[in-house]
Amino acid sequence: MYALVFLIAFITNAQTNPIKLKYLGTAGWEITDGELTVLVDPYISRFKLGTGPGISPDDKRATVERSGIAISDTVSIDSIIKRADFILVHHSHFDHLADVPYIAKRTAAKVIGTETTCNILRAYGIPDEQLYPVKGGEDYQFKNFAVKVIPSIHSALNDKHYIDNRVYSKIPEAPLKVSEFIEGGSLMFLARFTDHNVLTMGSMNFVERELLGIKPDILLAGVNRSQLGLYKYNERLLAITNYPKVIIPTHWDNFRLPYGFSQESGVKTKLIPFQEDIKKLSPQTEVIIPKHLGTITIN
Repeated sequence: MYALVFLIAFITNAQTNPIKLKYLGTAGWEITDGELTVLVDPYISRFKLGTGPGISPDDKRATVERSGIAISDTVSIDSIIKRADFILVHHSHFDHLADVPYIAKRTAAKVIGTETTCNILRAYGIPDEQLYPVKGGEDYQFKNFAVKVIPSIHSALNDKHYIDNRVYSKIPEAPLKVSEFIEGGSLMFLARFTDHNVLTMGSMNFVERELLGIKPDILLAGVNRSQLGLYKYNERLLAITNYPKVIIPTHWDNFRLPYGFSQESGVKTKLIPFQEDIKKLSPQTEVIIPKHLGTITIN
């Protein structure tokens, strides 16, 4: 009898489909289970804002700095993004949304985001048939994929002085400047694939009561140095998400630097301390440190 149960469990595990997560930098991910591809906050252009290395005067990133207009680096996007069935957008800041109009138009992917996100996309000509405006609380079933939309809040920036209640209740005029990509409210997503539940964060903050009963096996956790002054951030996040098997840090890098430049400073000051703290709080949880455009496969 025990042998039969073991055999059934072994066969079941053997048939589990792996999931692949490619880190696009910032809060961006490409997630695929082999059947469909979901993009999360895909931001490839990595605009240069202020001083920094890795840019020539004729680079599109320099053009963005001079004009203030968010101009997507379509060459880089085309080289990295090959397909998309869904795009999940946590909030509407440029480092989450600025490249989505081009990607959505090219791939015809369905986009799930706030009213502000959808109105910005309408400004760029994305049709309503592709847009799913949400507020948080929705739970949608698609073919071979389901997504629960979770109300959230933005990171506590500016020494805990940050708040932005602006929204676009009407379609703005495109093209938008970088500064015109307002937050417009924040979300989290529980993306349910055939064999994996992935909880995504687009910022380093959360609403505890909204995560009750959420049990992901993979958590894309917002991470930053000193946790931006939040009370027992790691401890509370682990407890409310039921101590996930795998945690991958997100939105920790310097997104003003192009791909290829070292992010070692962020790894040392943000990710290693986070990894060490999680090991103490939840020894059974694996923290995987991602690399730009690197793919993590989880069985």
